[in-house]
Amino acid sequence: MTDAAALVVLVFVGALLQATFFSTVHVLGGTPDFLLLVLIAIALLRGSVTGAIAGFSGGLLLDVLTLDTLGVTALMLALAGYWTGRYGETTGRERAHAPILSVLVVTVVVLLLGFFLHFLIGEEVSARRALFESMVGGLGLNLLLGAPVFALVRSVLRSTRPSERSLEVKLLG
Repeated sequence: MTDAAALVVLVFVGALLQATFFSTVHVLGGTPDFLLLVLIAIALLRGSVTGAIAGFSGGLLLDVLTLDTLGVTALMLALAGYWTGRYGETTGRERAHAPILSVLVVTVVVLLLGFFLHFLIGEEVSARRALFESMVGGLGLNLLLGAPVFALVRSVLRSTRPSERSLEVKLLG
C-alpha cells in the first residue's frame, strides 16, 4: 500500500469510528475525539501540508456523516492539522513528549475554536457545557487514547514509506 492510500484509509476509518462509536462514549461529560488524535499523529509524522489536507478531508467527511453544519469541523481540523504539522516540522518531530503536548494543546484549541465558530454562525451553544463540562472529560480521554493512537498510526505509516537510508544522498569526491 502506498503512503497516500494509507493516509486515506486512516482518515476514513478515523472519521467513521468517530461518527459511529466514539461519539457515543461519554465519560465525565466528555467524548474522545478519535479523528483528532489520528490527525495529530498524521500531522506530526508527515508535516503541515499533509496534516491540513488530512484535517480538511476528515472534517468534511465527519460533517457529512453526522449531518453537522458543513465545513465547520473541516475548518477546525484543517487548522489543527496545519499547526500540529508545523510544530512537528520545526521543533517536535524527535521529542518524546511531542504527541502528548500536541494532544493537550490541540484538544483545548479545537474546543475553543469550535465554540467560537458555532457562536459566530448563530447556533445556540452553552458556554458552560462546551468549555467546562465537556472539556475535562474530553481532554482526559484524548490524553489516555493519544499514545496508543499515535503508535498505531506511526506503525501504519512506517510500513508504507521506504527506509530513510535509501533516500540519503551520497556526496562524491
